[in-house]
Formats: sequence, structure tokens, C-alpha cells
Amino acid sequence: MAAALAGDDLARSMSRRSLSSSRRSWASASIKEAFSAAPSGGDAFARSSGRHDDDEEELKWAAIEKLPTYDRLRKGILKQVLDNGEIVHEQIDIAHLGAQDKKQLMGSILKVVEEDNEKFLIRVRARTDRVGIDIPKVEVRYKNVSIEGDVHVGSRALPTLLNATLNTIEGLLQFIRLVPSKKRVVKILRDVSGIVRPSRMTLLLGPPGSGKTTLLRALAGILDSDLRITGEVTYCGHQMSEFIPQRTCAYISQHDVHHGEMTVRETFDFAGRCLGVGTRYDLLAELSRREKDGGIKPDPEIDAFMKATAVAGQESSLVTDYVLKILGLDICADIMVGDEMRRGISGGQKKRATTGEMLVGPAKVFFMDEISTGLDSSTTFQIVKYMKQMVHIMDVTMIISLLQPAPETFELFDDIILLSEGQIVYQGPRADILDFFKSAGFKCPERKGVADFLQEVTSKKDQEQYWFNKNEPYHFVSVPEFGQIFGRFQVGERLYDDLAVPYNKTNVHPAALVTEKYGISNMELLKANLAREWLLMKRNAFLYIFKTTQITVMSVIAFTVFFRTEMKSGQLEDGGKYFGALFFSLLNVMFNGAAELALTIMRLPVFFKQRDSLFYPAWAFALPIWIMKIPISIMESVIWIVLTYYTIGFAPSASRQLLAYIGLHQMALSLFRFIAALGRTQVVANALGTFSLLIVFVLGGFIVAKDDIEPWMIWGYYISPMMYGQNAIVINEFLDERWSTPNPDSRINEPTVGKVLLKSRGMFTTEYMFWVCVMALFGFSVLFNIFFVAALTYLNPLGDSKTAVPTEDEQNEKHPQAGTEMAANNINKKGMVLPFQPLSLAFDHVNYFVDMPAEMKAQGIEQDRLQLLQDVSGAFRPGILTALVGVSGAGKTTLMDVLAGRKTGGYIKGSVSISGYPKNQETFARVSGYCEQNDIHSPHVTVYESLVYSAWLRLAPDITTETCQMFVDEVMDLVELNPLRNALVGLPGVDGLSTEQRKRLTIAVELVANPSIIFMDEPTSGLDARAAAIVMRTVRNTVDTGRTVVCTIHQPSIDIFEAFDEAIIVLQNLLLTFLQLLLMKRGGQVTYTGPLGHHSHLLIEYFESIPGVNSIKEGQNPATWMLDVSSPAVEAQLGVDFAEIFANSDLYKRNQELIKELSTPVEGSQDLYFPTKYSQSFWTQCKACLWKQHWSYWRHPQYNAVRFSMTTVIGILFGVIFWNKGQKTDQQQDVMNLMGAMYAAVMFLGGTNTSAVQSVVSVERTVFYREKAAGMYSAIPYAFAQVAIEVAYVCIQTLIYSLLIYSMIGYHWSADKFLWFYFYIFMCFVYFTLYGMMLVALTPNYQIAAITMSFFLNFWNLFSGFMIPRTQIPIWWRWYYWGSPVAWTLYGLITSQLGENETLVVVPGQSSVTVKEFIKDFLGFEYDFLGYVALAHVGWAVLFCFVFAYGIKFLNYQRR
Repeated sequence: MAAALAGDDLARSMSRRSLSSSRRSWASASIKEAFSAAPSGGDAFARSSGRHDDDEEELKWAAIEKLPTYDRLRKGILKQVLDNGEIVHEQIDIAHLGAQDKKQLMGSILKVVEEDNEKFLIRVRARTDRVGIDIPKVEVRYKNVSIEGDVHVGSRALPTLLNATLNTIEGLLQFIRLVPSKKRVVKILRDVSGIVRPSRMTLLLGPPGSGKTTLLRALAGILDSDLRITGEVTYCGHQMSEFIPQRTCAYISQHDVHHGEMTVRETFDFAGRCLGVGTRYDLLAELSRREKDGGIKPDPEIDAFMKATAVAGQESSLVTDYVLKILGLDICADIMVGDEMRRGISGGQKKRATTGEMLVGPAKVFFMDEISTGLDSSTTFQIVKYMKQMVHIMDVTMIISLLQPAPETFELFDDIILLSEGQIVYQGPRADILDFFKSAGFKCPERKGVADFLQEVTSKKDQEQYWFNKNEPYHFVSVPEFGQIFGRFQVGERLYDDLAVPYNKTNVHPAALVTEKYGISNMELLKANLAREWLLMKRNAFLYIFKTTQITVMSVIAFTVFFRTEMKSGQLEDGGKYFGALFFSLLNVMFNGAAELALTIMRLPVFFKQRDSLFYPAWAFALPIWIMKIPISIMESVIWIVLTYYTIGFAPSASRQLLAYIGLHQMALSLFRFIAALGRTQVVANALGTFSLLIVFVLGGFIVAKDDIEPWMIWGYYISPMMYGQNAIVINEFLDERWSTPNPDSRINEPTVGKVLLKSRGMFTTEYMFWVCVMALFGFSVLFNIFFVAALTYLNPLGDSKTAVPTEDEQNEKHPQAGTEMAANNINKKGMVLPFQPLSLAFDHVNYFVDMPAEMKAQGIEQDRLQLLQDVSGAFRPGILTALVGVSGAGKTTLMDVLAGRKTGGYIKGSVSISGYPKNQETFARVSGYCEQNDIHSPHVTVYESLVYSAWLRLAPDITTETCQMFVDEVMDLVELNPLRNALVGLPGVDGLSTEQRKRLTIAVELVANPSIIFMDEPTSGLDARAAAIVMRTVRNTVDTGRTVVCTIHQPSIDIFEAFDEAIIVLQNLLLTFLQLLLMKRGGQVTYTGPLGHHSHLLIEYFESIPGVNSIKEGQNPATWMLDVSSPAVEAQLGVDFAEIFANSDLYKRNQELIKELSTPVEGSQDLYFPTKYSQSFWTQCKACLWKQHWSYWRHPQYNAVRFSMTTVIGILFGVIFWNKGQKTDQQQDVMNLMGAMYAAVMFLGGTNTSAVQSVVSVERTVFYREKAAGMYSAIPYAFAQVAIEVAYVCIQTLIYSLLIYSMIGYHWSADKFLWFYFYIFMCFVYFTLYGMMLVALTPNYQIAAITMSFFLNFWNLFSGFMIPRTQIPIWWRWYYWGSPVAWTLYGLITSQLGENETLVVVPGQSSVTVKEFIKDFLGFEYDFLGYVALAHVGWAVLFCFVFAYGIKFLNYQRR
């Protein structure tokens, strides 16, 4: 596209089209002059008012011509028409165009994009042709390309805990070559060959799973590393290794991955800045030189545009404005892209943003993967039309893969590549494709879109209906057979002849293939990333403010707990509290960096996409993050020091302590970033993070003194960054003057009290070690940042299990024979026979308002409410299929949400009645189904289980299990889900089912509920024509059973459109329905109501009867035609008001009568009534929810296998570090080591459980919102199941942990002691897990839950009795000791193990006492209190469980 921007590629040689193009440019120049002379209705003849303007312009040009090249390419002339009609020419500096200048320049070039884009490109092209400059062209060839991968087969492909364990062990054994691989090779592409030529638009067609994406990625040179490729792909005869394919071409993915916090314009600007201008500048310099030599004066507008798009490194380029304009995104350019938690642009706009992000770069080859998903057909048509103009005029090479191209979009393409089952069926001109299929015996019927025919003709199920050779009996023609027929067809012969002749490399333009790895210099890349990092930090300001507030609150708490009046200094017994205060400071400053982990993980998907497209190298991404966080480190450390330093009364050398904290905070941030880059997903990174922190923490010198670490573990002490932080702050404190009191205890050989305290803890006792430790902290920070860059450079995003490949037997079982379509239809009509009550739905004058968004108020709009639906009336009847059609963003989904009762906010006015009775949401949810646009399902269950679960909870209780099973099987047949019966659903865009399979699952989940009224929001978006046909067949069959069905639909093909009996068209917030059709426009006026009729003739007759409306063309899709002729532009052009015409028609009156009739109950009928709120009993709901949770957890190894392996590893690690310390209680430090061991043992794994469970519960919560809205169950059984399954897994986890730790630490083996130990650890893990679940239920999103979690864990940590024993906590805080669950657990664990121990222990500065007395006097633990401690544990678990259930039941954070 940049090509389009002239820059890149200024010119094509005088080729076969140069003559016509110069003719066109002559015409367009004269037209242009006619336009540009009078932009705002000025006098068209003003130009001839004298030569003055021209002279002025000539003089300015002459001045520019005299400048040196560099300056000449940065100056241009803009023409302005003043209010009085006078024309002035203003010289502008191209590199510093203001927003107003850009707007003016774009306005003069593209007044009306639809008409002016082609003229504009021709003008650009004519300029380069005039001086004979060649434009670089790229021809892509692929020869005998085959691609294969390895997959597990059958049930082994499902990621259960067992399979995950087996796969890991097998993988290790294969790595050391002990066993062969059990995976099966799957062929994705089989021996495909072809040529993609420049200046020809190529369409890639094929059903889902045919290998389209793989082919495009192979051509773009970005295949996944685990796929094997044979054959060759060449660009202009050059192998991929001879240039940089990712910069020569641009691959546009079907997944929309963007930063939700950036606006569309910022996203494009950043992409344009990083990708650079390619060869645009060099070509422009050459062009300018030739024009100067030839005395040619260029068109000033084109000149200004080309210069503006050839300036590299601009923060905001004119290319952005151009791309926004042609993609129709200029209306939402300054709106945030948005994500799950942030409202942003619509799905269709997001899809276009993904395309635009690559179009702003200078690539010459484009591979676009399904760019029309979620777009209506007219928008898709416009975008493809602009792409075609670019391809033809600018000689770009382009392949676009589309799922459901409308006939008029299909006509725009020159060449077609048809893929099926990984093989090429046809590649060549679009004009010859129907002849090719005729030669094979198949014919496209009248009124059938060619694209739809092409996708169905290779499918076993649909092929027979197209057989037209009646003299011969039909036989199935397989894909390989088509391939052979193509080889003998003249197009195929030509193609293979061309491939046999090698590409003539002498014709390659020197600028065609890019050999530079990045688009701009390293310094510019760094600047661009710094600017973006600053922007993202500003947009995430809440998070940083929250973190700063958190550290402020913690510092206030710290100084009130360790208040200076309570902190004596100078004696041995005073040291413990100072150690506690310093350790707590260290923890807070360090763990305040933990949010960096979640932040980095959120940024990774965009990073990987941009890194692979060579936007920037990993260091350019990592360095700004590091630089921008330094001020934050300084600020947080200063806050902590300012608030705690004097109030606690630390040794007077604050600046040294500040230095240590800054080093520590930087080290922590770098460590968390590195862990995030290593883990790459939240669950894995959390596990890794916990594990590495544990080592850093336990070996940091406070929990276990250095002298007590086993000699073979001591290396861990020296590589723990925390040890250096710990030492730096304690050396600073205890080597101060006030701790220089002589040592009273002769048992320890050190001169001063301070050194005794350091020595007893195993710390360094020399002054210079402070500086060594601080330097070490900064050293670790640099080291972790280097590791972070390395991880980003070499690691790829984690792939996950794809859907299961069925084994041979399974496949044979499922497809005994392929029936024809008619047979299938007959069965379906007999099916779906569970009894139901047919219901109608009538709505009259429905209005819907939301509060006016703050952004719009800021622009000066004064109203408080924004109206989204205006006086919409209509009726849906049983047995009639109604369509809501309209362009994207028109309010189709809003109307559905309002009618289905799914809105959670806003204001609704108007009446809705069900079969004459006012709608009651609780009973309505029981009889209705809603297929949402976003396919939300539990990711870790199979397709079959999802359906059984839905049927189990939603069918009437009197239906037997056998009937229910039969019904589910019948629906699976109907929606053609049988082949996927055992496939895992997975997360959208990550793993599991494809978009189209997920869509069918969404429909099936609602159908098995046997509803009377079904709403479907865009059931065909994201589907190819064949899949859409399957879905519509399902819908049609559902209607034929007498149900009421309403669909919104984006891109109806003729077949789909005519499946509807009535349609409702929504136009820009107005509804245009053929409610029989209720068509409305802005201001809430209805413009048409009536049925479609056979071949849509009723609709067509109505619109054609309006004077001035264009008649429909032969074979044109009525849906597209209807959207075109009723657009606001046509209304303005004809000067009519469609609403007024309709309001005076008979149709309108008939419609109002129908609504009135359906709004009054039929005599003898009754309102909907159900004896219970839910269809199943409370006990059945609990059973069903637990069943689903059981499978979800069993198939989620990322969570549970990681949990068990972490538990085992941490258990062994602790066991090794505290080996046999259980019986050793001679010194005070020995008892403290045991206390430290118990504290770390519960705090760490407990904390891991809390954070790990949050991501799992938050994914399930989204599903819960959908299921609760559908009336499947009440919140309590759901909460019960979630808690019960967690408790079961925690039970096993605790057993592993307790056995490991208990035996290795060497506690006294007796049944009661072990059972006490098990009970406390178990209850502790349970309340930690429930605490995590509770926070998710109480907060709107996962990020806030994670931050809140760490805040309260800090409290529990401080008051656990380890950092400061209860007996030493100031009286005003002592009450909170009992409010910290961890304190109860430590009480229980220590007392149950040591509460009866009578051996003596040495206390520095005091006489020896028994262990039992020591823990009673020093820690306040009494053995007789154990029973109450056990009760308190049960109390905590019950409390958290209760709050979780309450939160799930009463709080709804879903915004609709």
C-alpha cells in the first residue's frame, strides 16, 4: 500500500498500460482542476481572474527548485481558497505538517473516497511514468510445497493430567533417543505449486481446515517452527535466504492482536514509524532530479503528498490518514481499540485496524488472511475495491483469502486459487474457473454465488447437486482427481509451462527485494518504542497510582507497627524487632514489583506479532520498559524511606538505604519481567515466578541463617539477589554508632552488640560489604534485563493442543455413508420433536438509551443520554425466520440484547410482550435461547460434554436420560458436529476449535435447550460460504419445527438471504426491518415493513416503486442492493425521506394491526408459568456443575499438572534446605529457623494457589455470566462445584507436600502429630485458594484481583508472627494478629510440633529455657489452645467460601 503511497515505488516502466494511464491522468488532471478550483462552492471561474495566482505559484516553485535536494524534498506548495474566494499558494515544510494542513491536503486529494481514490492513484502513477521511472514488481512462485506436522491421535490428543504427564515423560525419553515418537504425521499442504503475479488481484478460497493460513504463512516466510516444509518458495527467482521476506511482504493475520489502550490512529502511526518508508525517499529523489532536468512542474498536491509520505521516522505520517480514510476508519480514528475489559471499537473495525496496521508500511507483497470477518458485504466490497485499484495501478502483488465473498466482491478479483484438503484444485483467471468445472461435469446454478459454489463443489456432502452431465451417472470426484483434471485443462497446462521456465533474474528491479532487516535506524526504533511506552504508562496510570498508594499505605502500617517509641536500640534483645522491620521493608519494596509480571504478559501477544513482522528487535522493546521504570523505582523507594525512616527510627544514613532500595526495586522489576518472558502465559509464569522467588527468598539469609544452610546448598545463598539486599540494609543499621555497646554475652566472640546481632544471623560484619551488596543488586538488574532481551529474542509464544485427530476406527464409525443433502434434510424435518410451546414476540416503540460517554461530552455534546434505538416496533412469529440486516455498528446486537433481556445497563422504554402477555425475564429465559456473537464456552471440556451439560440443565426434569442423549445426538447431526464429538473446545484464537466450529457449537448449545424463541447474533460471521450454508440449514430446520427464530446477519449471500421469510435491516442505528420487513432510519422512523417474497420480489418491488431508486441488476444479491439503495447518501441524493413514504403506505397500517393483534392474549390462553425458577432441582444443578468442573480440571494440565509438579519440587527443595532441622532445637536461631521453614512453607505455596486459581476462575466466570443469563442454574450450585473441585485437588496436593516436608525436615513421627500437621497445611491451602476465588468474585477483572491479592497478603505476612512476634506487636495493632489467617496456621504448626518439647534452648543475653517455655514466653503459643486454632481454620475457609458465593450471586461486572 505504501506502494500506493507512491513512495515506495514510484514507477512502472512504459508498459502495456502506460499509454492508457497517461490518457487517464490527462483526463483526471483536468477534472481535478475543475474540482480543486472551487472546493467550498466558490466561483468556478475565479481562476481566470488573472495570471496573478499562477505567477505567484510559478515564483514559489522556482524558489523550491533552487534548493539543494535534501531541502527540496521537504518543501511543498499547498493551495488554499480564502473565504472571499481568493486563492493563495502557501509554501509548507513537509516534515512538520500540522493537523490542519494534513486534513486540508487529504481533503483536496480524496474528497469523496469512493470516487477519488482511483483518480488519485492514477495521478501518482502518471507522475512517475512521465519521467520513465520503473516501479518495482515482485512475482512470487512456489513449487512442490508440502508442509506437515506431528499430532497425537484420538484420546491421547486431549490434554488430561494423565496425558500431559505421559507426554512429558515420553518427550524426555525421545530426547535421549530411548523411544520412538508416538505422534502421527499430518499433511497440511500436499505438493502445491503456483505463481502469484504482480498487478493481479488473487483470491484464495477454500473451506476451513483446507490449509489457507498455512499456505499464506509459508509464502510470507513465517511458518511455525514445529512444521516441516519441503519444496521452494521464491520471490523474483530469489530464494528466501537471499533477502528479508518479512520486510518485502506483509502477512495480515486473522487474529486481531492490538494494545487496547491505544487509539486506532496511534496504532497506525506506531506501525508506520517502525516499518519506515522503504525506498520511497530514494525514488522520490530520483523522480525530483529527473523532473528538474526535464523542466517538468509536478502537480503540487501529489508532490506534497509524495514528499510527506517519504519522510522517515515521523511520529504521525500522512500515510496513516490515507489508510484510515480508505478503510473507513477515519470516524473512529481517535477511539481506543479496546479489549475484554475496555470498551473500544467494534469487531469489524478491529478487523480493519489489523489490515491497516500493515498497509501503512512499505511492503510490495500482501498476504491477507480472512480480512472480512465481521464486516458487512458493502464495507468488504469497498475495501477490496480500493485494494484492487492499488494492485492494478501500483503493480502490487496481493493474495486475499475471504470466507464468504459476495458476488460483486468476487467479481473484483483477477485470479482465483482454490484450495481443498491441502491441495490446489484450481489456480488461474477467474473468467475460466466455471469452464474448468464444466469440463469436470459440474455447473454453477442460476442465483447461486460462484464463490459459494466453488467451496461446496469439492465437498462430499454437497457435490452431487451440481452434477449436470445427465448422460453419465454421478460419481464423487475427489480432490486429487480434480487436481489431475486441472493439470490437463488449458489454464493448468499454461501454469505448469510457466513454472518450468526459471524466472529471468535480470528483470528484477533493484528495489524490489528488501535486504535491510529493519525499516529505520536503531536510534529511531528506540525513540518510537520509548514514545509508545510512555503512552501506555499514561493510559495505565490507574495501575501505577494504585501501586504507589499501596506502598504508601504499607509504609504507614509498617511505622505504626514498628513505632520508634517501642523500638529501643543498643541491646541484644532489641535487635529482633529491627531485623523484622528491615525484612518487612525489603519484602514490600521487592514485591511491589510483582505487578510487572502480569503487565508484561499482557504485552507479549502484540510484541510477538510485531517482532515477527520485523517492526523492531527485542532490545528496542525491552530497553524503554527498563528506562521508563527507573523513575518509578526512585519514587517508590523515596516514599518508603520518607514515611518509615524517622518514624521507625533507623540508623541515621538515609541516602545509603535509599540507594539499596532503588537497586532492590530495579532488580525485582527486571526479575519479574524476565520470568514473564520465560513463562509467556499467566499460569506458567506464575508457577515459574513462585519457584524462583522461593529460592531467592528462602536462601536470602533471613528465613534460614547462612550458617544453618547445608554446605552443598551454600551456592544458592550467594546467587540469591535478595541476600545482597538483606545484607546491605542490615549492615547499614547494625554497624552504626548506637549499636556499638560492648558485647555482654561471652558465648559469642564479637566486640559490639551490633556485630553480635549480625553474626548470630550469619550476616556480613564489615563496612565495605555494604557497597559490594549494592553493586551486586544493580549488577543483577542488568543481568536480568539481558536475560529478558534474550528470552524475547529466541522464545516463541506457547502453542497449545489443537483439536483431536480421530483414529481410523472412530472415523469409520462416524461416517458410515455420505447421504445427499435432501436425505439429510428429510431426517432433520422429522427430528427435533421434543414438545415445546410455540410463542410470538411483539415489541412496540422500543427505545434504548445509555449515559453519554465522557469523550462525547468533552466534545461539547450537552445531552445526558445517547439514544441507540429509536421507536422500534415489530413482531416475530412462530415458524417464520426473521433477519436483522445492516452495516456494522448499526445497533443490531443492541436490539437483540434489549429484546432478550441481556442488557445490564442503560434505560429501556417501550413494551415487549410474549404471546400477548407482558414479558417476564425469569420465565422468558426458560423458553428462549440466545446465540451470542462472541462464542463463550468452557475451554477444557469437549464438544459433546458442552452439549450434554446444556441439555441436562435446561431440558424439562421429566425428560429421561435416554431421550436427552438421543436429542443431543440429533442436534449434533443437525449442526454437523459429529466429527468433532471429542474435540476440546479451547480458547478462541489460542487453541481448540476454529471460529466456524465454535459458532456451530454456540448454536447447538442453545438448540439442545429446546427453546421456543431463538435469538442468533451473527451466526454466519467468520464462516466460509459452505459453513454458513450448514448453519443456515440448521436455522431453517429449526424454524420448520415451528419455533420463532431471529438472526442478525452481516454478509448474506443470495441463498442465505432468501432463507429468511422476513428481514429487519438496521441502518446506522435505525432499523430497517422487513418484519415482515421493518426498515427504520435515523430519528426512529420506520421505512418499510413486509415479507420478502419468492426471490425477494416483494422487497424489490417496494423499493423499485420509489421514484429515482436504481433497479436491481441481473444476478445481484438483493441484500446488498437493498443496503445500497436505502443508504443515507442515496436519500440525500434523491431528496426523499424513505420513512415518510412508508408511513403513508398500507404496509405500515397492516404492520401496526399485526403488532396490536399479537400484543393481546388469545382467548383461553395462559401466561407462561413454571413451578420452579430453574428447570432442574438444586441437587441436580450441583451434580451437573460438579461434573463439568471435574472434566474441566482433569483436562487443564497447565494448571493442575503445574500445581502438582510445583508442590513436589517445592516440597523437595524445602526438605533439602531444612534437612533434619526438626529435632535440632539447641539455639534460639534453630527454633526461629523452624518457624521460618513453616512460615515459608505455607506462605509460598499458599500464595501460589491464590494467584494461580484466579486466572482459572476468571475465565470460567465469563462462561458463568452467559449460563446464568440463560437460566441454567442458580449461583450457589456453581459456587459449590467450583469450591468442591478445588478442595479435592488441594487434598491431594497437601498429601504430597506434607509427606515430603514432614519426613525430610525430620519431625517426630507419631500419628497425632502428623495428622495435626496435615490438617493445618490442608486448611491453610484451602483458605488461600478460596481467598483467591473470593477476590475474583468481588473485582471486575483479573488484573485488579491480582493487585488486591498482594495487598492483603502483605498484611497477613506482616502479622503472621514471624517478622514480629505477637508479644512484641504494639498494643494498638495486636488485634489484627488474630485477623491474619497465616498467624493461626503458624500457631497451629509450631505448637503441634514443639508444644510439648522439654529440651533446653540457648537464648543470647538470657539464661537457657525449655522449648515449651520459649515458644510460650517469646512467641505466645500455648499447647492447650490448639483446638480453638483448628476451629479458626474452619471459620476462615467457611467465611471466604461464603463471600465467594455471595459475590458470584449478586455482583455482575459484565457491561452490556
